[in-house]
Amino acid sequence: MRADTGAAGAYFRSMQAALKGLRVYLADDKSPLYAHGLVGQVIVPYVDRLEATFLAWEHRVGFIERFRISRADSGFPVYQNVLTLENDRATASERLAAIPDVDTLKAEMADFILRHKAFPEALQEQIAERLYLEEIGKDALFAPFILPETIRVSINPKNGRPFYVVHWGVFDGVQTLPMVYMATIEDSSEGIARMLVKDGKLNPDVEVPLPVGGLLNPEFARAFDASVEKNGAYSLSPATIAQNIDADFEFLHPKQLRRFVLGPFYSAGVTDNSDRISTILSKVRKDENAWLLTWTLQEVFSKSERPARRGLWSSEPARDIFHIETDDLEAARQGVSAYQKHALVPHDAYQALYASGEAESIFSGFTVHVISGNQVISEV
Repeated sequence: MRADTGAAGAYFRSMQAALKGLRVYLADDKSPLYAHGLVGQVIVPYVDRLEATFLAWEHRVGFIERFRISRADSGFPVYQNVLTLENDRATASERLAAIPDVDTLKAEMADFILRHKAFPEALQEQIAERLYLEEIGKDALFAPFILPETIRVSINPKNGRPFYVVHWGVFDGVQTLPMVYMATIEDSSEGIARMLVKDGKLNPDVEVPLPVGGLLNPEFARAFDASVEKNGAYSLSPATIAQNIDADFEFLHPKQLRRFVLGPFYSAGVTDNSDRISTILSKVRKDENAWLLTWTLQEVFSKSERPARRGLWSSEPARDIFHIETDDLEAARQGVSAYQKHALVPHDAYQALYASGEAESIFSGFTVHVISGNQVISEV
């Protein structure tokens, strides 16, 4: 996608509208994600990160020749763009020092236009580069891997173990999909139990200043970061990821793992991941209404725990047995206990899809949310 064509502007306008729409949906107390309690609360900061990242990319197309997106697959920018942001962050302050501030550059542009009766493209590119470097200098971008954070700690009354609710983010490099993970982890290590548990409940004398960066138990925090990073790929099923985390730790027991996969994204005139959808969306007049955003929420939970076995010659730690819903072929294929597929679409685009007579087949298996202004109508 060339930066000097209208395609880039149309793409960023539609994506900006889609992320704003997703934020409206997440704030709706009738939305299925809101009903999940913490799920909506967890995802919103990642939407913030995506919005900041797309704003940075939009500035970047003002001074580069090409900006590539995964047109035929996810509809999101290719992974190289994510890596470039990370690389540029390392030198952002140094590069900013060499570029005048925006007000100075704007004054130079005005002077250039008056003197030369021409448009100063080089100065405009400098402004775009400065705005880009300022944006990536902030911490809230969607990186290839966003470190875990503990947002809740409690005690399982059945076994007296502390458990943590932890979330982290991954931008999958192969499928070019942003993903948010959320897990409930029980901790059977003796040291943390002595500190956190009192009379079978959370020790009121211990103040835990949530959220906490990383896993709450510092003994396993770094190893947990490494484990979830190496097990973050979209190609791994949630059941496989949970089993791998379980296998990495003797005293950490994943009881539930959720994965929020954002995408694919469809944008008229830019993405070609579905000719049928693109053709219909191209009939919508405004770019900010000519898009369709889908996502999948996957969940796997432990149905039982195989107790630890300690023998004279060998021993095995406790291991969780995860439930796969084999009565649902799609759930079995995804390696999950349950899943939900959602689609968010502007009212104008939904009308075009409905008028085409293909809405029913396009949205088969999806819960559809139609957004108009700051209102969302779900399950249409």
